[in-house]
Amino acid sequence: MKLIPVGIIGTGKYVPERVLTNQDLEKMVDTNDEWISTRTGIKERRLASEHEASSDLAFQAAQVALEQAGITAEQLDLILVASITPDMAFPSTACILQDRLGAKKAAAFDLSAACSGFIYGLANASNFIAMGTYKYALVVGAECLSKITDYTDRNTCILFGDGAGAAVLGPVAEGRGFRSFELGADGSGGELLKIAGGGSRCPASPASLEQKQHYIYMAGKEVFKFAVKIMGSAAEEALNKAGISKSEIDLLVPHQANIRIIQAALNRLELPEDKCMINLQKYGNVSAASIPIALAEAVEEGRVKEGDCIVLVGFGGGLTWGASVLIW
Repeated sequence: MKLIPVGIIGTGKYVPERVLTNQDLEKMVDTNDEWISTRTGIKERRLASEHEASSDLAFQAAQVALEQAGITAEQLDLILVASITPDMAFPSTACILQDRLGAKKAAAFDLSAACSGFIYGLANASNFIAMGTYKYALVVGAECLSKITDYTDRNTCILFGDGAGAAVLGPVAEGRGFRSFELGADGSGGELLKIAGGGSRCPASPASLEQKQHYIYMAGKEVFKFAVKIMGSAAEEALNKAGISKSEIDLLVPHQANIRIIQAALNRLELPEDKCMINLQKYGNVSAASIPIALAEAVEEGRVKEGDCIVLVGFGGGLTWGASVLIW
């Protein structure tokens, strides 16, 4: 059976209006702009309003992506939302989005792979299209991390922001589209980055609230070491699978977690910084939304041209990682 070439035919992003700067954080916790900027590269991040949920951000990004793709919501066969901050446990945020978009014939489900979620979502959706099961799919990374961040914890509150990025997948010309995926996980590192409360292991209770178990916990040094190692190696594995060399990369779009992690990946891939999309200074770490927001912004800025070799790579809680190579 001949597989159908699949690529990204439309992108979109949405970030909330409210900006939280490093100077704002100086008034909230014991930190300062120089410390945050030097160690993370982040200057500000966006925060959803009290009334905004992940599906609201996803809806805005999805509309832009659909318009760019030149298709209507009614033509979608599949909607996949990657998020660690779904609107609720169920129904899925994807089903909420499906209803709001009016995508009546689309199957819909959520995917949880933390910051690697968008690439996991692309791999899933592209396989459906490549096999001929579906024609068009919408993959969205959407997060309201401000809702699960403890703003008294200076180690985590400086990192995270809110936003959504979307991509419409569909058939493309021969020689274009996705060339490879590299997905992986190491569950033994699950304790390093987690939210302990709210699930069946530790249901919500007065004790779980008092112990702040519904906020993000991260063992920063250990996660940093893991990320520095895995970002470059995952990208290299994806390139090897695609039969493409490092020198052929036109643009690297990495997960926007920390500038030092991105620089380590650039060094391993022997790429100059001008071949990398970096926007974490504006948005911080937006988990599953980081890569699609960066990709959509790169398209907006004209940094992605037809025929370019694009490498997407990320890591996240799980621990998980993912990379993909595609020809635009």
